[in-house]
Order: sequence, then structure tokens, then C-alpha cells
Amino acid sequence: MNNLNEILLSEIEDFRALGNKFLSGEMSKMAFKGASGGMGVYAERSGKAFMARFRMPAGIASLKDLKLIYDFANRYKVESIHITTRQAMQLHGITIDEVCNIMKEGINKELYIRGSGGNYPRNVSASPLSGVEKNEVFDISPYAIAVGKHFLNKIYTYKLPRKFKVAFSSNDKDESHVTATDLGFLAVIQNNAQYFKVYLGGGMGNNSRLSVASGQLVKPEDIIYHVEALTQLFINEGDYVNKGKARIRYIKERMGDEKFINCYNSYLEKVKAEGNLKIKVETKVYDKPGIETSIKNLRLISQKQNGLYSVYVHPMGGQLKTEHLKLIIDKIEGMDDVEVRLTMSEGLYIRNLNGKEAQILLDVTEGMGGNTSLEYSTCCIGVPTCQMGILESQSTLKDILSYFKEKNFTKDILPPVHISGCTNSCSVHEIGTIGFRGKKKKVQDELTNVFELHLGGDLGIGKTKLSKIYGDIREVEVPKFLFELASAIDTSSKDFDSWIKENVDELNKLVSEYIV
Repeated sequence: MNNLNEILLSEIEDFRALGNKFLSGEMSKMAFKGASGGMGVYAERSGKAFMARFRMPAGIASLKDLKLIYDFANRYKVESIHITTRQAMQLHGITIDEVCNIMKEGINKELYIRGSGGNYPRNVSASPLSGVEKNEVFDISPYAIAVGKHFLNKIYTYKLPRKFKVAFSSNDKDESHVTATDLGFLAVIQNNAQYFKVYLGGGMGNNSRLSVASGQLVKPEDIIYHVEALTQLFINEGDYVNKGKARIRYIKERMGDEKFINCYNSYLEKVKAEGNLKIKVETKVYDKPGIETSIKNLRLISQKQNGLYSVYVHPMGGQLKTEHLKLIIDKIEGMDDVEVRLTMSEGLYIRNLNGKEAQILLDVTEGMGGNTSLEYSTCCIGVPTCQMGILESQSTLKDILSYFKEKNFTKDILPPVHISGCTNSCSVHEIGTIGFRGKKKKVQDELTNVFELHLGGDLGIGKTKLSKIYGDIREVEVPKFLFELASAIDTSSKDFDSWIKENVDELNKLVSEYIV
């Protein structure tokens, strides 16, 4: 890492100068964004403050890294740390000098932000309970880590048309989104041997597309060949002129699935012929002594290791208060072999707890987040923070939860809601059961804040599908709409999925009352 660190450290002062040029008005917002994203930094809407995003491959948040992130947040008076939908952490509202200080100290302590934005390979996502989940195929964590290291080691060399996302899922739940991302690896067993099934060319955003299965089974040791094959295909076939059509899914769309897969395979053969990229990994052995518990709690998950548990924490909108992170750190620091993994839904698992430790963590995290599916909703950072944002998605989520509280509606009826504050897909609303996309629209000749309603998205091997767009609802009407939907389902005594399928006319009637 020494050579890498020296290179990354050498970039900092040039970037500081660039940030100051932006602040003085010598550089436009879009020009700065084009340069800063690859550094893992974005200017916020105010034009004065900045965001820094930490790379956390496989969503693994080590105690060392958590303590450093807490230290940064505490030092620079950041009240909340944002957990992203790609298993990373962000600090908001910091100055350009604070950003550069974070970069430098982070590099020296091997916590990186380089390449976590812009046209670079992004954080490698992974099933958050991999290694401990009862129904997993095998632990994919070491392979996701290996790809993350592969990207990081040459992060400063990439010149891609747009961002590049890689995911690893350990079972059919597909919590890392292999069926809807650029390159996905799904763990499978065949003839008692471990393999990965490869998925290609998916992605969320404008013109969302699902991935296509390549049809081949890959030995785990060969995954870097596949990463490099798609990287080279992307570099050579991607659109460097039209940013709006530069993602890998547009190459697949242009070529068609069959030609795209054949093209990918030709690059794969070329990469294999160029050199040895096989990897060896060590899979962690979970042998901590367990202690059984009789506690019943929706946030408590039994691991496949007897007497060991994971505790789930879902801060509202992914906004983990800095003081709450400190409470978690203080508790787990004195426990043996406890892990923290971030999720794709803005939450975190505290893993590898015995029964007594699980009770302690359940108690200390009570009140840090939600307990119902609706409170587990996913929400982008939105206005007034995001430079690209259109609507205040975080405020909308707060309004929804407050409305339900005012109505004293505590039943767990609705699934998590996915709220994106603009045309980007930071909450992956297209594959959410209920999704909203923020925009502005003329309603009766008045420019109005509205959310585009999406219903019926799904995620999972063999069932991932994009949602259906039903129309636009006024921003202020979203809480009432969801409340009426929940009330109708509650009255029917059916669950959400059954009601949606069996009460189409009633659903359409309700939606029609709100669509503008």
C-alpha cells in the first residue's frame, strides 16, 4: 500500500487548490463535480460545504474505521453520518480543508475516499449477513473484499465513461442487487463445488435495466478475470460523449443481449490470455463460543453459528447520529470478535454477538431507528444538501412517519418505501415495492413539487422486476396517500402483497384520487 498511499497523498494539495477555485467562483459547479467525484467528494447545494464518502468494500465497517469516522464527525461537528444505499458512509457539511485533512489522515490509516464517486469503480457491495446467515450458499465476503482491493490498488488510473458497480450475493434474496447492477456475482453450488453465476449490464436511474445472466459458472478464484473483462469492454465500447447514455446498460441495449454477452466473452478470453489474475482468499472461521437467548425481537437475527446473533439497526433515512455511533463503538469495543456490516437499505448489522451481548446491543440501540417496515424505508439525502436534488426527500420521510404517528397507526402494514429526491435512483425506487421519485410539474399552471409513484418493484433471483409508474402525487399529499393505503389494507385483514394483487380496482381508485 505504500506506493498507492504516496500517489494518493500527492493528489491532495492540487485538489485543495481546485476546491478553493470552486469556492472563489473561478470554477463552475459542474466542472468541479466532474473533477471532485473521482476524489470521493461532492460540493453541497450551498456551494460552501462538501461531502466526503468513505469506501467500505462489502459494507464491512471495522472497529478501527468506525472509530476514525466517529473522530472525524466529532472533530468537525457533524451531527449525523449518512449510511448510503451502497454500503458506504458519508460526512456532510464539511469545509474543503476538512475534506483534505480527512483524505490525508484516512490514507495514512488505510480508510479511503478516492474513487467513491465520479466515473470510477464504486464500493463493491455484498450480502450484509454473508458468513453468518443460515440460508446462504457460501460466504462471499472475501471475494467482494478482493475485488475492492483490486479496484483500490489502481483507483487513480481509471478513465471510464461513467461509474461501474460490482455486487456479490450469497443467496437468492440478492440483497446486494446482482440482478440490477453492472456486474454481479451470485453464489451457487454445483456438484458439491462453489461457483459464481455472473450477471451483466443492469443498473438503476434513467432508463433502468435489469441484468442479464451470462450463462456461465465461474470458479471463485477466477473472478478478477471477469471484472477486468467488463472493465475493458466498458472502456472500449462505452460512450464518452453522451454522459446520459454512458453506463454499461446502454452498451447492452445497443448491442442486444446475445451480442453483448458474446462481446463480453471475447474480452474475457483476451484477459485470460494476458496474464494470471487468479486469486486466493481466506474465509473467516466463526468459532466464537455462543450463548443462547430466549429474547424475541424483530431486530434480532439468529446466525447459523449456534448461540450467536446479529442485531439490526435502521436509523431513519440512513442518518446515524454521531452520538449513537459512539454508543455502539463503546459497547462493542469490549466484546470479542464483533463485526459491523452496512446494508444496501441504509441500515447496519452488529454481528457475531452471543446472547448476552445481543441483549446489551438491543438495549443500547433501542430508539436509534425504526421497528416497523415503514420505518425501515430508504431515502436519499435530498435537498437542501444534495446539489442534484429536486425535493426534500428526508423531510418527506419524516412527514410520512409523523403522519402515521399522529393517526396512532402503529401496525406493521406497509413495506419499506423508497424515496429518491430527483431523477437519479439513490433509493433504488425502481426495484422497491413502493417507490417515489421527486420532480417538479405544472399543476393548474403552477409549478408544484410532486413525487412520481412507483409500485410493484421487486428484488430476488428469479423475481427482480422494475416497478410500474402510476403517475404523480403532490409532495404534501404523500403521507395521507400512504396512510389511506395502509388503512384500506388493514381493514381487509390481508397482507400488503395479497391486497395489491386481489384489490386492483380499489388500488386504482385510491391512486386516481391523488394523481395530478
